Amino acid sequence: MSAINQDETAAFRAAFLANDKQRALQRAVWKNGIKASAENEAAVVENTPLFSLDLATGKVANQKKSGRCWMFAALNTVRHQMTTNFQLKDFELSQNYTYFWDKYEKANYFYDNIIATAQEPVTSRKVAFLLATPQQDGGQWDMVVSLFKKYGMVPKTAMPETASSENSSELNATLNQLLRKQAITLRHLVANQASADDIDQHRQAFLQDVYNVLAMSLGLPPEHFDFEFRDTEGNFVHEKAMTPQAFFEKYGRMDFDDYVSIINAPTADKPFMQTYTVDMLGNVVDGKPVKYLNLPMSELKELALKQLQAGESVWFGCDVGQSSIRDKGIMAANAYDLNALFDVDFDMTKAQRLAYGESMMTHAMVLTGADLVDQVPTKWKVENSWGDKVGADGFFVMSDAWMDQYTYQIVVRKDLLSTQQQAALATEPKVLGPWDPMGALANN
Repeated sequence: MSAINQDETAAFRAAFLANDKQRALQRAVWKNGIKASAENEAAVVENTPLFSLDLATGKVANQKKSGRCWMFAALNTVRHQMTTNFQLKDFELSQNYTYFWDKYEKANYFYDNIIATAQEPVTSRKVAFLLATPQQDGGQWDMVVSLFKKYGMVPKTAMPETASSENSSELNATLNQLLRKQAITLRHLVANQASADDIDQHRQAFLQDVYNVLAMSLGLPPEHFDFEFRDTEGNFVHEKAMTPQAFFEKYGRMDFDDYVSIINAPTADKPFMQTYTVDMLGNVVDGKPVKYLNLPMSELKELALKQLQAGESVWFGCDVGQSSIRDKGIMAANAYDLNALFDVDFDMTKAQRLAYGESMMTHAMVLTGADLVDQVPTKWKVENSWGDKVGADGFFVMSDAWMDQYTYQIVVRKDLLSTQQQAALATEPKVLGPWDPMGALANN
């Protein structure tokens, strides 16, 4: 261990005071903050919101103060196809409906993992991981697919937002407190060799408690509803007493089995052209397992562009907080010049950021366009779910260089994959630890 030497600190102070450039920059940072002082005007000029390939998608949605970005992005990809197929205008699917079932299923998924690890000490890495966040708003593509397949979907008019869906901090704190309390009982039952029936009776009673909390906070999910709309040509449609599953089958029209997750994780422990899954990552116990195919970034971008050129938007996951100018809606690798501001080298490779905890997937959005120069993308159009007050009416611009560094996952039709990529996709996935950065949940 090396203690700080007071003489060294005095020398550092003297060096700072002797540097006129640093003193001038100090005044800028003191008054404006770090990012405002480091913002690079070139990033704004280079990333104007104009695109040669631009899909029509309608208005952006707003997840408000919740971490449901992955869910909004998935529902938006379905909505894009629905608005085209049925000539809908300003239409949204109910995010609250899917949110209810996600919370409900995550509780049951937590019970299963708590029971499976009940003979490990509370201090074990897996149990500590489970108890740190029993459930949260975040998720992954395969998790939302499991919800769609089991529960269908409904229009937003059938189950609108509530105070707790739009501002989820209280609901999450309440549920996590309840789940941790229930975990004490479940672990105690296993330790005392309770029968499987006894454990299951407790699990059902606990799930009833969770259901009650959700019903009071989010409302009861509809079993039947009427669906009315007038299309862009003026035709009025009225569907009576539809079930969520019937609505999904008639209006969703996406075969989710045709879509696969492609990741770019250039770390030494994850060779390309290999598939991966993550231990204890999911929501629906019998749902679709999470599975990724790891590819080089050039191949990931090529697949994303193919799907856009086919007229279909692309769900993707990234680290949105990195080098992002939120109010202007610009994600650019050169958005801020911290190196010049502080005269310190902050640069890391993508692999280093993943391996050392500096970056991971934190947010999911939708690619809806790209600007091509000689058929090569220079920037990408992004549909966010933060409302229309940021960016260009809610749409962001992502530079191609930013995509290289901070995009980790896309979802594309598997028929777009090459023969070699499809063969790699068919291989048995390697299981990653629950804490692996590829197990991060999009929740911004």
